Amino acid sequence: MMDATKYHVGYYPPPVEPGHVYEWPQKDHIEKAPAWCSVDLRDGNQSLIVPMNLEEKLEFYDMLIRIGFKEIEVGFPAASETEYDFLRALIDGNRIPNDVTVQVLTQCRDHIIRKTFEAVKGAPRAIIHFYNSTSVAQREQVFKKSKEEIKQIAVDGAKLVKKLSEEYEGNFLFEYSPESFTGTEPEYAVEVCNAVLDVMQPTPDRPMIINLPVTVEMSMPHIYANQIEWCSKHLKYRDSVILSTHPHNDRGCGVADAELAVLAGAQRIECCLFGNGERTGNVDIITLAMNMYSMGVDPQLDFSDMPHIVDVYEQVTRMKVGYRQPYAGQLVFAAFSGSHQDAIAKGMHYREEHDEKQWTVPYLPIDPRDVGRVYETDVIRINSQSGKGGVAYMLEEYYGYELPIDMREEIGYFMKGISDEQHKELLPNEVRDLFEKEYRNVEAPFTMEDFHFAREGENFICTLRLEADGERINAVGTGNGRLDALSNALRNNTSVKFDIMDYKEHSLSKGSTSKAVSYVKIKDCRNLDQWGVGIHEDIITSSVLALFSALNRALKQRRAQEGKG
Repeated sequence: MMDATKYHVGYYPPPVEPGHVYEWPQKDHIEKAPAWCSVDLRDGNQSLIVPMNLEEKLEFYDMLIRIGFKEIEVGFPAASETEYDFLRALIDGNRIPNDVTVQVLTQCRDHIIRKTFEAVKGAPRAIIHFYNSTSVAQREQVFKKSKEEIKQIAVDGAKLVKKLSEEYEGNFLFEYSPESFTGTEPEYAVEVCNAVLDVMQPTPDRPMIINLPVTVEMSMPHIYANQIEWCSKHLKYRDSVILSTHPHNDRGCGVADAELAVLAGAQRIECCLFGNGERTGNVDIITLAMNMYSMGVDPQLDFSDMPHIVDVYEQVTRMKVGYRQPYAGQLVFAAFSGSHQDAIAKGMHYREEHDEKQWTVPYLPIDPRDVGRVYETDVIRINSQSGKGGVAYMLEEYYGYELPIDMREEIGYFMKGISDEQHKELLPNEVRDLFEKEYRNVEAPFTMEDFHFAREGENFICTLRLEADGERINAVGTGNGRLDALSNALRNNTSVKFDIMDYKEHSLSKGSTSKAVSYVKIKDCRNLDQWGVGIHEDIITSSVLALFSALNRALKQRRAQEGKG
């Protein structure tokens, strides 16, 4: 049985300062990308059921480089031999580009710090990220130490890090995290950070990273933003500090935490692809970066081949990217709803007609092609919920059919019915095949064998040879146009009754091999509309085939209704 009374607010708001007004709520969007640090190979990896082996970590690392990460936390080298060997493989194999900084994590414990420096020796550029937990719960329950004792752990760690950085070969930068910051009094967190800064003595030319992590998400995002802004204004050496954040996603608000933190003064975000990481994961870098991208801000990361990134991630982590994962999931650009499909189709046509540069297509926050997705399989999806717009768009964009407006609704309902009956999505090739089987060049029960048109004054004469239910018929008809003459030939020499209501034709494709497609709508003897489609190299022949298709569909339906087969 659930009992909410055992829980209470676990965070600590910043001290109230008379007259203070928070600045971050006055900002409506992020104007510049922060510095990004991937922690996939440390935080992400340590949360996997089966951590990556050396080869898999190297493959993942190479992908992070291609994406454009300039800071990568490669592991906790004192934690295992695999972690240690991986770091040495990067350094000894000269696999760290000149513009990339590797980051290693260490607790503020003497032997762990020493082993970390041994592991990172010779790195062209490395961030030594040291931390200790500062929260009330950890102080009281885990360490059973006072505030001063906890602060001293951080200070002693800083002193040893600074000392060893002068003894070991390498180009070192530094980062400190008051772990479990979200359960720490902000003023105490600042006190500890300032004590560390006093030891490290950063300068504008050699800044230090102060990371205020959402180790466990404990508040609504605006509270975290308040904490970030307050701490930002009370840190010493502020012009020599890079204020960083490391959000986890326990309350499902990791992205909001990160975005509001940047508005509040954070300059750097530690993150993972697809929100991998401990428990509910670290903040998803792809969502963060693409959110900025969708507002015209260059995230300085390249996600243009999202399918490949998904493939590598799933292969080496043995995790699956959710179908609804923002910007990357299989269905995030898919539109099944008829109204959505119609709006997307009209939006795409509007872009083409107006040569629009700005992306404003309804229901698509970004152009799917920007992340390597394709309209053919990713956007317009056909099932029992789809409408006329989606089917028409698919047939036009993929196969060149420009359906008459009046025909689109009929085709839409036709496809919906099949999808509903089969209880499945219809793939583009299935939509095309079903459309063509039902409407295109329908040859029975009336089969056109030959025809000829002649001009006599303002009229046309149609000479027609056909087979109707096994009987060969020679027919002649006159009309004010070819289709009119053909219709009269059929009506005068058979028992069929119909009227032509609409006609449209166009080229199916470009080039010398182009075929013509014609659409004919008739009203049959039951006063029902029937469409037919004809395709042929010759435009006149295609129109004849379209009329026969419409007529044959009408005859088949009438006979089925009458039980005549």
